[in-house]
Amino acid sequence: MSTWTPQPAGLQEILQTIRDSTDTQGNVQRAITHKLNTFTRVPDYIAYLAYILTALPQEEDQIRTIAGYLLKNNARLLLSVSPEVAEYAKSAVLQAFVSSPPLIRNAAGHDIVAFLGALEPRNWPDCLQQLVNMLDSPDPALQEVSVRVMIFQGWNMGSRRSKCLHMNFEAPDSREKPMRVQLWLFGSSPYRMSHLIERDFMLNPNGPKPRDAAFSVFEKACEDFPRKMDVEINGTRPLDYMIPKFLVLSEHPMPKMRSHAVACLSYFVPINSQSLFAHIDAFIACLFKRASDEDPSVRRHVCQALVLLLAARPEKLMPEMSNVAEYMLYSTKDKNESVALEACEFWLTFAEDPDLAAFLHPLLGRVAPVLLDCMIYGEDDLLWLDGDTEDTNVPDKETDIKPRHYGGKTHGLDRDQAQANGQERKRGAYGEETLDDEDEDDYDLDDDDFADEMSTEWNLRKCAAAALDVLAVRFGPELLNVLLGPLKNKLWSAEWLERESGILALGAMAEGCIDAIEPHLTTLVPYLINTLNDPKPLVRSIACWTLGRYASWCTQPISEQHKNTYFVPTMEGLLRMVLDDNKRVQEAGCSAFATLEEDAGPELVPYLEPVLRNLVFAFEKYQHKNTLILYDAVGTLADAVGRALQNPAYVEILMPPLTSRWAKLSDNDDDLIPLLECIASVTIAMGPAFSPYALPVFQRCVNIIHQSLLMYQAYQQSPDLDEPDKSFLVVSLDLLSGLAQGMGMHLETLIGQTSPNLLQLLTVCLKHPQAPVRQSAYALVGDLAMGCFQLLRPHLPAIMAELIEQLDPEPKVEFISACNNAAWSVGEVALRYGRDDPEFQQWVNPLIARLIPILLHPKAPRSLHENAAVSIGRIGLMHPSIVAPHLPEFAQAWCLALYEIRDNEEKDSAFRGLCTLVQTNPAGIAKSLLWFCNAIIRWHQPSAELNSMFQQLLSGFKHHDEAGWAAQVSSFPPVIQERLATRYGV
Repeated sequence: MSTWTPQPAGLQEILQTIRDSTDTQGNVQRAITHKLNTFTRVPDYIAYLAYILTALPQEEDQIRTIAGYLLKNNARLLLSVSPEVAEYAKSAVLQAFVSSPPLIRNAAGHDIVAFLGALEPRNWPDCLQQLVNMLDSPDPALQEVSVRVMIFQGWNMGSRRSKCLHMNFEAPDSREKPMRVQLWLFGSSPYRMSHLIERDFMLNPNGPKPRDAAFSVFEKACEDFPRKMDVEINGTRPLDYMIPKFLVLSEHPMPKMRSHAVACLSYFVPINSQSLFAHIDAFIACLFKRASDEDPSVRRHVCQALVLLLAARPEKLMPEMSNVAEYMLYSTKDKNESVALEACEFWLTFAEDPDLAAFLHPLLGRVAPVLLDCMIYGEDDLLWLDGDTEDTNVPDKETDIKPRHYGGKTHGLDRDQAQANGQERKRGAYGEETLDDEDEDDYDLDDDDFADEMSTEWNLRKCAAAALDVLAVRFGPELLNVLLGPLKNKLWSAEWLERESGILALGAMAEGCIDAIEPHLTTLVPYLINTLNDPKPLVRSIACWTLGRYASWCTQPISEQHKNTYFVPTMEGLLRMVLDDNKRVQEAGCSAFATLEEDAGPELVPYLEPVLRNLVFAFEKYQHKNTLILYDAVGTLADAVGRALQNPAYVEILMPPLTSRWAKLSDNDDDLIPLLECIASVTIAMGPAFSPYALPVFQRCVNIIHQSLLMYQAYQQSPDLDEPDKSFLVVSLDLLSGLAQGMGMHLETLIGQTSPNLLQLLTVCLKHPQAPVRQSAYALVGDLAMGCFQLLRPHLPAIMAELIEQLDPEPKVEFISACNNAAWSVGEVALRYGRDDPEFQQWVNPLIARLIPILLHPKAPRSLHENAAVSIGRIGLMHPSIVAPHLPEFAQAWCLALYEIRDNEEKDSAFRGLCTLVQTNPAGIAKSLLWFCNAIIRWHQPSAELNSMFQQLLSGFKHHDEAGWAAQVSSFPPVIQERLATRYGV
């Protein structure tokens, strides 16, 4: 045992702070949180917390438990404290786990989990040994808590719910509403901790009993534990002992022990643990035996294990798939929703694997109707939602506002495919915007697409809808044929819950079944528009979401009749929902309207005045949460209609409410971030019409950038300070980019009137340690080059040195967007310097030496390939004699990077550059002629200049060696031959 002892003064200060943390006042909470953060700099802070948790029985259990949760949240400090402090904390929590009252033991269990996550089990073998010994204890309580810790270590299912884990206090009667209180791994307020503890104590005055013990731990706390457990420690593999032990415990007379044992076994499936797979047949036999267990928790874990096996080892289930499918269909209809949810995950996992489609297809007729029935709101959902109130005048709770993570501006290119650039905002089934991880090909994080759109807490209804969405993509018209009758019955049911679930299903099937559903949309869209008048807010809100899913069909410029029958009524209906008296409907209406804006684009221009007046009126009506969504709708509208917004009448309608909110917010108010993001889009659209508002906006952005840089400088000099939030700096840079695009050389006056000088601040931002800041700074460099190059030029020598350094063929995930913007801005700067400019010539070879490896790197994200190719083309256009010798190195990769990109000016200038390089070095394209011709024929409407260059080059190749040309073209795919002959006569 460590000899560490607390200092009385320090102990009392921390104790008093924890006692004060139970105060409910927001300002007190903020002060307490700040003070607790400062304690993390005390070298033995975690030892004090462990001491309070374990050695002060005279303190209230609530205070001791808060200390335990703080200890869990700061487990990472174990890696930096002295061995004496670390040893004390570890010993104390182990002792508390064995011998303390149940509530303290529960907190100590969470601490052990967090400690193992920070240290890794191999570095704390004593803990594992103690836990394994407890499995053999005759005391069932010690057995139970030991297995619970093993479960916590194993929790890494990769399930959709792992994005936001909860502590679940499940009522004994499955019909009673579970009480769920979220605690985040970092940033939890102490009051929220005490609130959780109070509720836990009220529900469980004697501590965690088997029937109501918490099973999940905080977000990502144990994300890597299965792999960390599957290691050799001191010559033995703990799992080689634990797996057989869990198999034995699955026969335990206590239901909770059986449940824990099955859960522990299942969590090692996704990591392909050989210790488990050595017993795979025994494990599967265990699952089949427990499938009819009387305890719903056991059945839930059986379903979960089957889901994980289907994903990891489907061949093991295929011989018994008919029986497994029957069991999962039966379980999907289980009265216990937790069992039904795990069973429903089975169908979602089944549908997501294209290799299993042939096995799923025969079950489609039975699975789809079951999923459809699962999409009806349950009684618990309705109680939780309380969706019938007209609550537009009820202020939002602070907990209603989800954190928004502003990532900065990224320059990319649109592709011809339906997925385009992948930058569309996703919105949930009730309208809220969902935040996606960046789509960066090999760097992709887990993205559940439709599941993310459904947002908020994962439940049976949303899982069924997500499964239906994937089935629609997988089977298309066949799914619609199966569901057409049941879906019609639901849509035209007299019961509003049935209608609501049918509308949700219709939206869920939109992507995969659009071709089959399209003939029915002439009936369904008017039905949905009419449903916007339903007296039930939940029906109106889901109708908004589903209309948003079909917005692209409604906005097609097919005919004047189509526009008047479908587009205009949809637009008017959604605008009415924007002003609904129910906040949920407002949210859904506002977000669905933003989706309509994206799809409609310039088609909205004739209706701008009524649209703007509705959105402006919403500013007066909305509470806090929906105002943030409204900013997004306004920004999306500006992006959609572009310079049509510079009409003075529209400026007069829109700008007063924006400037009013602008004036009310301080420079460190989080609400300023979405407002600045919105104004950035508005400035680009309004262009010079924004001039009357430009000076205060410009000055404030420069001030925010300046202050943010000073704060970061202070942080670098004094690491004890909290790291400043980068979001204000990033969004200010992006708004200045908007001003540069919208106002161009009109910025010259503003730059001259403001202090400190923007361009001097910009060079500092390019060196900022945080990648999102550099990302937005490089975007601003490119936008300034386009809009006011002469102002930028004197600073370019310093800028180019940083820019070249940023170009990396294999950037870390967090650097991808910064590298992207750097690659894009290079091309913009090269164009503005002009042909063979001597100043820019000095950078051509260093740039090409960086850009070609990016283009050729097989693991570089597609967006980086594209931006690198465009900039190589543009540099080649301006400096062909320097770049042309390198053409054989990159020609094929260059054509492959850009042939799918939609026609636009950036692509045009890049291709003119490539053509110029080919003219300079014709032999350089010889080995890549097929790819060059393929890229040419993929153009829809090249500019006259580019088309002439294509004609000259192709004709030149043919006339130079007609026989050789004919032989080579004959080997091309027929579509390329046909288009070359039709368009260019070659």
